[in-house]
Amino acid sequence: METRRLGRTGHMSSIIVFGGFALLQANQKDADKALETALANGINHIDVSPIYGQAETRIGSWFGRNGKQFFLGCKTHEREKVAAWESLKRSLDTLKVDRFDLFQFHGVDSIETVNTILGPGGALEAVIEAREQGLLKYIGITGHRPDVQNEALGLFDFDTVMFPLNRVHAAHPEKWNDFLPLLKTARQKDTGVLAIKSVAKQLWENPDRASHTCQTWYQPFDEAAEIEKSLWYTLSQDITSAVLPGDLRLWPMAIDAAQRFKPLDAGAQKKVIKEVERYQALVGPNMD
Repeated sequence: METRRLGRTGHMSSIIVFGGFALLQANQKDADKALETALANGINHIDVSPIYGQAETRIGSWFGRNGKQFFLGCKTHEREKVAAWESLKRSLDTLKVDRFDLFQFHGVDSIETVNTILGPGGALEAVIEAREQGLLKYIGITGHRPDVQNEALGLFDFDTVMFPLNRVHAAHPEKWNDFLPLLKTARQKDTGVLAIKSVAKQLWENPDRASHTCQTWYQPFDEAAEIEKSLWYTLSQDITSAVLPGDLRLWPMAIDAAQRFKPLDAGAQKKVIKEVERYQALVGPNMD
């Protein structure tokens, strides 16, 4: 598996990241298999959040039996200092680790939220204290609004940033989903870049989750050839890694595509973008 430098952290992350959301409802046997498959295929970076259902518990059980063995990125959805401290400590306990490699503010999609996190009594105060105590090493920010994350990088030197980057968004660039200015800022600041939703196609036509064929909140591309085009497009941008999709059934195709990855030139990128113009950019209340 190819690796790339995660910005100023210096960590060489695999070009695809173990996405904890896929363990939302997984039993321990399936979670163990996913973790072991990831290791066997050279995946060395995990992304997880306490709001991802059973994910922290399943990963923590595996860590307790096998050791950490991954670069570990966790998150908090809390915005205030006290709640963020409590969230961070719970995640450490649940994951059975004594520190995080990366700790991220999760789902930050408005500048008002950025200001709350960075302001007096905000969650950043807790995370900086935790870093001073050796409970984490690097600080990141995630969200679904590249314009907001771009502004946030100007207010604090985040070590990493995570946001959607896919060919459907590239086919329908708007202010809220245009990732190019953020990529430029990240490059200038040597910020590690993690992409999500690389294989997203569109919102489900039927909002009833019981009718969905995948647990992802968006309808993904689910054929090997389309997953390859989508993932290769994302990995051809100036990023470190793409987080695996939120359903384990898609992982074999995504891992295979990543193992065979070859950068798409400008002409090939235009072609795969053109193919998805009929789909609409993702806009929805659920951000995972």
